[in-house]
Amino acid sequence: MPTSDKFRDECGVVAIYDHPEAETLAYLGLHALQHRGQESAGIVTSDGMSLHIHKSMGLVADIFTEKKLSRIRGTLAIGHTRYSTTGDSALLNAQPIMVQSNKGMIALAHNGNLTNAGEVRARMEAQGSIFQTSSDTEVIVHLIAQSREHTLPEAIADALRRVEGAFSLVMISPDRIFAVRDPRGFRPLAMGRIPAQEGRHQDTIVFASETCAFDLVGANYEREVKPGELVIVGPEGISSRFYAPALPQSSCIFEHVYFSRPDSQVFGRAVQESRENLGRQLAIESPAAADLVVPVPDSGVTAAMGYAAESGIPLRFGLIRNHYVGRTFIEPQQTVRDFGVKLKLNPVRSLLEGKRVVLIDDSIVRGTTSRKIVRMVRGAGAKEVHMRISCPPTISPCFYGVDTPRKKELIAANNSVEEIRRYIGADSLAYLSLDGLKTACGDGDKTSYCTACYTGKYPTNLVDVEEIQPAAVEKP
Repeated sequence: MPTSDKFRDECGVVAIYDHPEAETLAYLGLHALQHRGQESAGIVTSDGMSLHIHKSMGLVADIFTEKKLSRIRGTLAIGHTRYSTTGDSALLNAQPIMVQSNKGMIALAHNGNLTNAGEVRARMEAQGSIFQTSSDTEVIVHLIAQSREHTLPEAIADALRRVEGAFSLVMISPDRIFAVRDPRGFRPLAMGRIPAQEGRHQDTIVFASETCAFDLVGANYEREVKPGELVIVGPEGISSRFYAPALPQSSCIFEHVYFSRPDSQVFGRAVQESRENLGRQLAIESPAAADLVVPVPDSGVTAAMGYAAESGIPLRFGLIRNHYVGRTFIEPQQTVRDFGVKLKLNPVRSLLEGKRVVLIDDSIVRGTTSRKIVRMVRGAGAKEVHMRISCPPTISPCFYGVDTPRKKELIAANNSVEEIRRYIGADSLAYLSLDGLKTACGDGDKTSYCTACYTGKYPTNLVDVEEIQPAAVEKP
């Protein structure tokens, strides 16, 4: 399938402590987090004595059959669903990563990107370390194994103080679950609880990248894992410590713009509320004389609801998305123009014909897909097409766990808004302002956000652009 003109969601993690069907709950949690990565998935469980793993390429529901889950039964589990941000797209790099070390058997699943991974890895390889994957996550495993601290919690804390960048991670040992966020809080990680059922004395503790995973397994949201916090759940209960001093918060604002599901709470805030606010703010800043507000599904739907409510222009689903498009398809020999987009989206001519349309989407990355969609809407008879984007122009790559193109491939890094408008063929084009974005997402309320992809100002010092390139992206 042609490369989507979207940032790719990074990864999703889940952890379960003390449940007779921990492997099934981890599987269900990953299913709810499938939107965060569709490349590979894995689960590691513990039966109290040893760890068991199953991971594969593909979608969660295809990987974990009943038979496969029955082979990894346990009362503790961690899981991971992945898109590559660093490391090639191969089974070797699928997570969790499980090792037998001098600290015992451990497994780790990671959402984010370490900005000093190349430097740390080179140093460790020079000292004789052998790496099995090209994933930066393995660096953390080696640091834990090499730590001179004697206990596993102390070794984890020691290792994490040596890495820079974005990491929300879950770890498992035979009798404990660990959950950690980096000191700047780039990526989300929430903690929940399943009340003890009849005949059981202890609640089940759950961790997940997004709270939508809690809803599926019947867990109640308790709180966010705090930036710089290491939470340990074991036989003695729940303990927490801060392994690093507090740093200025820089939570990824794109979680609220696009990545997270609208039914999740992320960084302590409802995603649905942020997205509706984005649309309302966009309508205030960039009104359009039009007959219909039409979202680009699914990413533009919630913002379009806000835009329609604020502007008073009716919302109509003038583009229908085919949800059953696989990763491969057979293209007709006689080339169909814009075939890749037509496979996913189809216009509703009876709604669009003769109308002035406001198209709402969350971002324009390369501009190739937006151009095809505008052409498609015009082809369905729209009189005018006004494009409105619910975030500022994307001018810089992300080095904190998002698969983004290089700067030269980002259309807004190299063109003015008017040049982009001409390229995509819209009658008008407007983006949300940076201040509008921050206001809509409650910046400074419960967290402050990283907006480096819109400003080029990175919150960490150790971004070596040559070393830490985003994953390779096919050119349009």
